[in-house]
Amino acid sequence: MMRKRIVHITTVHPPFDTRIFYKECMSLADAGYEVYLIHTESTDFDENKFKESNIKPVLLKRQNGRIIRILKGTKEALYEALKLKADIYHIHDPELLLISSKLKKSGAKVVYDMHEDYHTSIMQKEYIPKILRTILANLFTLYEKRKVKKLEIVLAEKYYADKYSQGLKVLNYPILQSRKNRIAYMNNNKLLYTGNVTEDRGAMIHAEIPSYIKDVEVNFIGKCNRELADKMYKISGKETGIRFKGIDEFVPREEIDKEYNENKWLAGLAIFPPTDHYMKKELTKFFEYMYAGLPIIVSDFPEWRKFIYKYKCGIAVKHNDKQSIKQAIDYLQTNPKIAKEMAQNGQRAVQEELNWDKEAEKLIDFYEAI
Repeated sequence: MMRKRIVHITTVHPPFDTRIFYKECMSLADAGYEVYLIHTESTDFDENKFKESNIKPVLLKRQNGRIIRILKGTKEALYEALKLKADIYHIHDPELLLISSKLKKSGAKVVYDMHEDYHTSIMQKEYIPKILRTILANLFTLYEKRKVKKLEIVLAEKYYADKYSQGLKVLNYPILQSRKNRIAYMNNNKLLYTGNVTEDRGAMIHAEIPSYIKDVEVNFIGKCNRELADKMYKISGKETGIRFKGIDEFVPREEIDKEYNENKWLAGLAIFPPTDHYMKKELTKFFEYMYAGLPIIVSDFPEWRKFIYKYKCGIAVKHNDKQSIKQAIDYLQTNPKIAKEMAQNGQRAVQEELNWDKEAEKLIDFYEAI
């Protein structure tokens, strides 16, 4: 019996995006599917990773500018995709909805993987004049709803089901690794933030912590543009208070895991300002911090607070209250036994419930069903 051919397509994400490459594509290849990944040329491309994972890469030319990428990049992606004559095409970017009908006409099933709530994402984009954001967000939502009616849908977040109840929730839980239970927590002064560093992800809140808490160091492991990093150095009050890995460059998955594995941290940070885009999300970094054996400090949003209380894995703080943040950090430093219990609770929750193994099973069953 011939193996089913699956083609994942992205014109936006890097080739080694954790969800696309390490979770979905690798799980499908391990399950016996013939897997291709169509992606844009990238400086971090490594053909050996593809060979080792039994995934076949198809490279697209890098386009300069968002509009040119949408017009030319999607056209090139369509051309390469149709050449492969897939049984299932799995698209990861909203701009690829432009070619979804043509992919379907080939006779293949088409899966739309919803990574973001794009309505709230558009509303946050400051480079779009404010008066246009609502119009564009509403127009995109109407367009998205019309296009996905004819597609299979996979959702990366639970709350996306409020809008697309027909979608299958395949959540961004961590990949379990073959390692002993290990608590990375240690009663010291080092705080950790992983992932892209932006102001709407709390960059300035996190960077300011060393200015009002003595001897605390905040470590940022993820891409941060130089201009923002300079602003963060200023607000921290001292250059030794913050450390970056990833200024103006993507940080590979292996480097992030190395930081989790080799360093001892007081806590993982996710103190975000309130935005519609993030307030309902269960952030991927929650689960990564928990699996690494870290207590977590998060904003006191209703959904986040409920998550923290459910798993007893950290502390929720007021994002705009320095005293609230200081008290949480002081509490972890002066109560190492309780902090360690939080770390163990979080790690246990991931190992038993909140892990990619279970999500991979759902994805493979879904592929079989369609």
